[in-house]
Amino acid sequence: MNKELLEALDLLEKEKNISKAAILEAIENSLISACKNNFGTADNVKVSVNPNTCDYSIIQAKEVVDTLGSKPTIEDKATKISLADARMQNPNLSIGDTVLVPVISKEFGRIAAGVAKNVILQKIREEERKVIFNDYYMKERDIVSGVVTRFMGKNIAINLGRIDAVLAESEQVKGEELKLGDRLKVFVLEVKDNPKGPRISVSRTHPEFVKRLFESEVPEIRDGVVEIKSISREAGSRTKIAVCSHEADIDPVGACVGVDGVRVNAVVEELRGEKVDIVNWDENPGYLIENALSPAKVIAVVADEETKEADVIVPDYQLSLAIGKEGQNARLAARLTGYKIDIKSESQAREMGVFDSLDGSDDMSDDMPADERYTPDTEELDAEAETKDDNDIEE
Repeated sequence: MNKELLEALDLLEKEKNISKAAILEAIENSLISACKNNFGTADNVKVSVNPNTCDYSIIQAKEVVDTLGSKPTIEDKATKISLADARMQNPNLSIGDTVLVPVISKEFGRIAAGVAKNVILQKIREEERKVIFNDYYMKERDIVSGVVTRFMGKNIAINLGRIDAVLAESEQVKGEELKLGDRLKVFVLEVKDNPKGPRISVSRTHPEFVKRLFESEVPEIRDGVVEIKSISREAGSRTKIAVCSHEADIDPVGACVGVDGVRVNAVVEELRGEKVDIVNWDENPGYLIENALSPAKVIAVVADEETKEADVIVPDYQLSLAIGKEGQNARLAARLTGYKIDIKSESQAREMGVFDSLDGSDDMSDDMPADERYTPDTEELDAEAETKDDNDIEE
């Protein structure tokens, strides 16, 4: 039993997850390559390796000839054997017979041994690359943890443990300052298999990154009880997600927020302070758009499901809040719902006659399908007017 080789294979399998079968195959190929280098040919060579003991044998099949001549070539010696030499092994052999001759690998020259070694090392590298590729290919579209190891121009190398990933400039959050040694989570965008090894592209800006963070923090999402139906994000600034529950007694927003906000705060901390708005998903586009524009209050929503356009009316003092700084709130709400949203103040709507039609003073409101129109109760609007606060105007 070749204990040293067996122990080496066990170590490779344990540390690098490379199968014994792959290395044993590499050993066979390396011995064949060494024979070809040493004898000029390996067409008549058969290598056998016992997977249990790691003992191996090399056999050459040689043709019995009358004589090899006075100056036989290397290939002649590798494929043919004289009748006199053959009969030393078996007296019954005749010219034209085939005899199996053992090959002693220790007699290989330095170059042949070096060839065998390189074949084995190359196979180990290939298998290691294959294992790493398969491991991270399974993690594509998921989050992994890594450490910032070096800066490559405007790109950043993130060490994931067994390999470095590339965080491209376009996938970095603007304004997020990363330093050497920083530990952070990233979203695996793509895993490619290259001759030099797997190339892994990661992101900190992808909307799915936030979704995966919530999956890791909220058991109800992992279990499928709460579902993230839609997400829109402006990385480094703000994210909106719409959630629904598949069980009546589970509050989807509350589940994502957690007790005292512990769950959402964990996500925000990983996003380094990025604001996260969590709203209820609704199949009614009117209610969904109203929720998406939170924290702004909405008076009415008129949504056209065919054109995916919606007119929204908000109180005068809520217009700035509904639109958001540089239009961000409206923009994120539009991406979240899939509707092009046109926001008007109550005064603007009255001047244009839109508000009157919603109040029922115009026949247009009667012709409007119920699922495309949403108008809060009058008492609800009065209550909002009473709670008017100048601070609500600020984003």
